[in-house]
Amino acid sequence: MQLLPFQITASQLTAAQDDATAHWHIDVTPLAEASQTPDSLALHLHRANFDLWHEEDKARDPHASAEVIAQEKHNIDRYNQQRNDLVQAFDQLLLDALHTVSLPNAGSPLNSETPGLMLDRLSILALKIYHTREEIDRGQRESNVPAHHAERNQERLAQLEEQREDLAGCLDALWSQVLTGERRFKLYRQLKMYNDPTLNPVLYGGAS
Repeated sequence: MQLLPFQITASQLTAAQDDATAHWHIDVTPLAEASQTPDSLALHLHRANFDLWHEEDKARDPHASAEVIAQEKHNIDRYNQQRNDLVQAFDQLLLDALHTVSLPNAGSPLNSETPGLMLDRLSILALKIYHTREEIDRGQRESNVPAHHAERNQERLAQLEEQREDLAGCLDALWSQVLTGERRFKLYRQLKMYNDPTLNPVLYGGAS
């Protein structure tokens, strides 16, 4: 197995996501600028998903004014763009390091999903798990919740934790196979159009 200046493990990444999620629900101080390390880019990707999650909640407030919802929509677009950029930055960082040791092996099978995309899915699962645990606590603590609220969310939590365990195992397996030359991945750029003033007809003034 080839040596790189860093290693990535799913357990380390998911533990950092859980710690950050709990911390940001107490202190949402903006992060310092990301550095070119897997841990830093993974943390910033998770923060983009964290901010996006809560903007989505606000946008669904039935009492929100049209002006507030419009602003939330702009915020959602911005966080989605950050999220896509960070997935690509994470994958590019890994590929740049791999190229220094003549990897990925161009003759190996291509994986359809990249480590960055898997990390993004793990990030969303971490948020779902945190908020599902909140709902379990609420169901056990408060009386004005639907019947069996805690029990239903216990079932949901078990499913989410199983999904995360499976996906984390897939990420570790992919990375191990890439390092041994058994598998490869490519950088897939999202090529979003809606934020580009040269591609979105509404922004450049053309017809849809």
